[in-house]
Amino acid sequence: MGENSARVVNLGDRYFYRIELPTLTPREMKFLKKVKDAAIREAKVELRGLTKEQMKQHMLFAVLEIMERLREDLEIPPEKKQKLAELIVNDMVGYGLLEPLLEDDDIEEIMVIGPKRPVYVFHRKYGMLETNVVFQNPEEIVNIIQRIASSVGRRIDASSPLLDARLPDGSRVNATLSPPALDGPTLTIRKFKKDPLTVVDLIKFNTLSSEVAAFLWLMVDGFGVAPRNILIAGGTGSGKTTTLNALAIFIRERERVITIEDTAELQLPIKHLVRFEVRPPSIEGRGEIDMNTLLKNTLRMRPDRIIIGEVRGEEAKTLFTAMNTGHSGTMATLHANSARECITRLTNEPMNVPLIMIPALDLIVMQARFTRDSRGSVRRITEVTEVDGLREGTIALSRLYEYDPVEDAIKSTGTPSELKQVLAKQMGITVDEVNDELERRKLVLDYLVANNIRENYEVRRWVESFYTRPELTLQKIENSLRAAVQEPPPGEQ
Repeated sequence: MGENSARVVNLGDRYFYRIELPTLTPREMKFLKKVKDAAIREAKVELRGLTKEQMKQHMLFAVLEIMERLREDLEIPPEKKQKLAELIVNDMVGYGLLEPLLEDDDIEEIMVIGPKRPVYVFHRKYGMLETNVVFQNPEEIVNIIQRIASSVGRRIDASSPLLDARLPDGSRVNATLSPPALDGPTLTIRKFKKDPLTVVDLIKFNTLSSEVAAFLWLMVDGFGVAPRNILIAGGTGSGKTTTLNALAIFIRERERVITIEDTAELQLPIKHLVRFEVRPPSIEGRGEIDMNTLLKNTLRMRPDRIIIGEVRGEEAKTLFTAMNTGHSGTMATLHANSARECITRLTNEPMNVPLIMIPALDLIVMQARFTRDSRGSVRRITEVTEVDGLREGTIALSRLYEYDPVEDAIKSTGTPSELKQVLAKQMGITVDEVNDELERRKLVLDYLVANNIRENYEVRRWVESFYTRPELTLQKIENSLRAAVQEPPPGEQ
């Protein structure tokens, strides 16, 4: 576990997330308030143009100077003084007691459920955890919520008690005040991962196999001329956006990509990228720009690829109309629990996609989140299903890969892929040659996994190298594998 993961404590029957909070005497608490008030009045630090970390560093020096001046006969050990100064700075520049949680990249979600109740977090490895962070009064929570609202140019108060927003770093925020929040103000922050997971990470985490990843790579790319339309579906928190982000890395450098999201989460290492985010209506009910409006606008922008964060309304019909009129290689996510349920949701309210349009979709990738013993929460691709057209008024589905919970692995069902045959025909090659290409791409992925080449731009560089110089890239991998085999083990040199 990393440095931050050491905060997770095993209590025997459960895990607990603990951060270091200094214990204060009544006199120290009084001193802390005195220093904070003085810092608010006196700290003349030029903060414009600085990052949040730089602002915190500048404020820390200012607060420590004030503490030294005001301490009188109160003796505080240097280490504790540093902790107290950090608490004040976090309150002034950051989000108070939540700052240590926001700084831990292993935490996916932070959940404040009211005063005098523990804050909960969802940890990437250990799942839902209680913490020792507790806000003693509702005003502390409201102050943080209003600071967040102010930073994004929004308002939240008794007349407008709900907030749905995005922080400057991309994290998603939902907040509620009383009266709808019966037990006091609540705050939920879904954190934006600084270092996004790539397809290499997903293979290492066993979310999918390198065989399935190679197949999806080929479907996303389509040999550069015939990319397929792909829908990634699953429940809340199943990792749909992460998988979408990982698969989009296979889009070629020369393509113009346009993304549309409710809240911007995708982190794509693509040069020709245009990003759109929906805008909710103002308090007065004006100024809304919904996903369907953005999608219609996108179709006038000559996109090579359209990626939609999540389809849920009338934009689905617009998207399928575009797919039926030649916009190939589209990718999107959808809330559903099975491939068949995807079709049902698409063809009913509020999406209302005509049944005859559904065959424009080529592939459905299902994903789910499980709790597995000591491993905590895990995410798995549970099925990869082809859409085989409309037969006797029903959409035919063909499952190619299926998750085996006993072996915790996704396996081929043995069903022949119609998409491989279509791709072979479009390229003027045989299905055997398509399978050979899959093996080459699998070799590249296995090499990246074995050598822990997993950073976003590094994976992108290898993928683009495979596109532009495939033989050279494969030769480099083979030479490396050959050298590893020939190299004598340590101690035998």
